[in-house]
This record gives sequence, C-alpha cells and structure tokens, in this order.
Amino acid sequence: MTDPTTQRQVDVLAIGCGPFNLGLAALASTVDDADVLVVDSADRFAWHPGLMFEDAKLQVSFLSDLVSLVDPTHPLSFLAHLADVDRLYPFLVREDFFPTRREYEAYLLWVIDRVPGLRWGTTVESVRWDADAEHFEVETSGADGPSTIVARHVVVGIGTEPFIPDAVSADSPALLHSADYLFRRDEALAAESVTVVGSGQSGAEIVADLLEANLASADSARPGPAVRWWTRTPWFAPLDFTKLSLEMTTPAYMDYFHGLPEQTRDEVRRGHWQFHKGISSETLARVHDLLYRRELHDKLPAVQLRNGVAIEGVEPIADGGLRVRGRHVDTGNLLSHNTDLVIAATGYAERKPEFLAPLEGLLRRDSRGRLVVESNHSVGADGPLADRLFVANAEHHAVGVSAPNLDIGAVRNAKILNTVLGREEYRLQRQTAFTSFGVGDDLVVE
Repeated sequence: MTDPTTQRQVDVLAIGCGPFNLGLAALASTVDDADVLVVDSADRFAWHPGLMFEDAKLQVSFLSDLVSLVDPTHPLSFLAHLADVDRLYPFLVREDFFPTRREYEAYLLWVIDRVPGLRWGTTVESVRWDADAEHFEVETSGADGPSTIVARHVVVGIGTEPFIPDAVSADSPALLHSADYLFRRDEALAAESVTVVGSGQSGAEIVADLLEANLASADSARPGPAVRWWTRTPWFAPLDFTKLSLEMTTPAYMDYFHGLPEQTRDEVRRGHWQFHKGISSETLARVHDLLYRRELHDKLPAVQLRNGVAIEGVEPIADGGLRVRGRHVDTGNLLSHNTDLVIAATGYAERKPEFLAPLEGLLRRDSRGRLVVESNHSVGADGPLADRLFVANAEHHAVGVSAPNLDIGAVRNAKILNTVLGREEYRLQRQTAFTSFGVGDDLVVE
C-alpha cells in the first residue's frame, strides 16, 4: 500500500505539457471545481526548437489557440495575450491571420506563466487502476524522489517523437532528423553535399534555408552545400488548404469519421495524406523563387529535386558520409548517390505510453491492437473505468486527420472537461461545416 502522506489527490492528471494538455489546463483555470494537474518530464517548455525558423508561420489561424474556438472571451486567448504585451495593434496592421511559430511559442509561454497546476521535471513511471477505490494511482519520479498521485481521471498527451523509417536509418552521425536541423545547421552549411529526404513542410523549409544560404554566399569562395531533395510522394504537393477541403478538419467531419466502421476509417485515412504531408503554397513559392534566382549565378553548387523515389537504404561510407539508394517508383530504376549529410524529414510517430502497461487487459482494443477511442476522446473500457482515461493526439485512427491539428485542441479539451464535470461547462458549436458528410435524411432504404 502507498503511504497516504506521500499522495497528492487530483480530479484530473494530464500527462505531458504540450499545447493540448496546456490548453486543457487553460480551459480548466476559469472553472471553480475543475482540479487539473499537468506533469511533464522536461525541465521547461520548448516548442519544436530545432525548427524554429524566424519566418516560419503556423498553418492555422490565431483563432486556433488554446481556448478561442470554444470560448472566444477566455482570458487566456491569443488576443488577450497580444493585448497584454501591447502587440494588438501591430498584429491588426500586419493583416495576417497566421502567427509565426516563434510568436505562438511566446503565447504558450505567456499562458504557462498564468496557469496553475503545472509540474515540470516529473516523469510518470506507471498508471494503475484501483478498482475498489475507483481511482488511478500514478507513480512518478523527479528531483525530489518518487511520489504517488491519486487521480479520478487521466489524460495522456505525451505527443509524438521524431520517426526515421528503417529504410532511411543508418548508424552514423551523418544522419539526423529534421527536428534537430537548427542544432546542426552550421554543420549542414559547411558540408559539400546535403540530401533532404521527405517532402512535408519541414523538408521544404530546410531546403529553402539551404538554398537561401547558397544565394547569400554566392560571391564567396564557399557558397554552401550541393542540395538534393528526394521524396516518395508523386509530386511536391501543396497542403490542401482550400476552403471546402478544410471542412475535413472540422468537428463535423471528426464526428462523422468516428462513426465509420474501423476498416472503412483505415481506408479513408490513406486518402488524407495531403493534409499532413503537403507543403504550404507560400513555402513552395519561396522554393521556386530561390531556384529561379539561382539561375543568375554561374558557380553555385548543384541542386536536384527528385520526386517519386522510394528510399531503399542509407549506408555509411569510408569518408564518413552516406550512400543513399532509392528506386524510382514509376520506372522501377535504381538510383544512388553519395552525400555528406542526410536530413530525414520523415515525420513523427506517436510516443508509446509504456506507463499504461498496468492497465493492459482493462482497456478495449480494435482488430489491429490500437486503443478504442470513444467520441469524447476517452479510451474504451467497461464499468467504472469508462470515461476515466483520455488521449490527446493519439487517436488518428479514431477521429481522423483532425487529431494532431491545433484547431481541434480546444474542442477536444471541452469534451473532456464536460465529461469529467458531468455537465456542459463549455458549449460546443453545433454547426461547423457546410458539407454534409453522412447520408442523413437522404438515405433511401430499398
């Protein structure tokens, strides 16, 4: 038995302090009977520091902050932040709905300074369910040693981690993930050649940065590396941010998608790649402009953009560089080249919540072994454990393309808080899309 004197009791324990669980704490901060504690193993907050380019912007509006799409009058909104730091009029005159990433991080840090119940440097070791007491016992460790948190509800929001597929992986310091690019940018600019693998937004921003460095040093004796950009996708595709397409990221579509059979959801998800593997039109235009401007210079290092290539292997070579092997998808031809550095812009994968192992057998799973996630983002379970464990950004298979989007975070957190509190503390928008996704009243039974 755990010594009661070492226990802290809370209504909701949120594990991981990224934007989603921070948003949960923000929404709860104005509700008198909402007791939320957020813990994170990191010593302090940092939001994608390895990709914090000065000019990089969010791909969603400022309204997709932690609270506004549920409560636009909330004191922790992005507009409240701008007013507090005297940037409201400059933001107005800027006439751009899309904040920079650095500005959004500044907003998150502003919220962190104003939200109670955040504990850093705290690692969750295990989450157990006490069926008799009907609560979780969560073992943690930190600078002050081990402790136990007793919680009636748990929200798992541990986010994602850099992912490098086996075909791209190599035991070599010459391979890095795009998440670490800015930490090793000087090394990349000093290389003779750099290969970027993957054509999402991160890959495009890195290629643009390398090309800009080339142009900035065009008249010097060392104008930077030759750049290859290889991608498996059939073209360097834009993010599909057209108006009606964006309705696929609304709560209306999320609810529709959740109601589909499991096999249908998996089939439909394959068609959603352009929502998360595409590139902003602005960045594509920037890359093209850089390529065009390069033609005015005679001695810049070579650049190669190649789409439709599946990487089949990356191996270290004698000079410390890497050999990249690929297969051209349309023709089947094999391709290869040597390079000093490979930057894998290959995305992220959900972190595995190993601390949930003690709950194995109590939680429902689908035919592929994934947690069943209900429409309120709780993990499927029977009896008193139902509606007690929730996940954030770990339910792509259940709610579709919206899961990682910042613009769904406030809605998800409102559903969680409404469930925990047993009332509609936050009213959710009834009409979020013009598109009718289901069959509705048009269904004909023959």
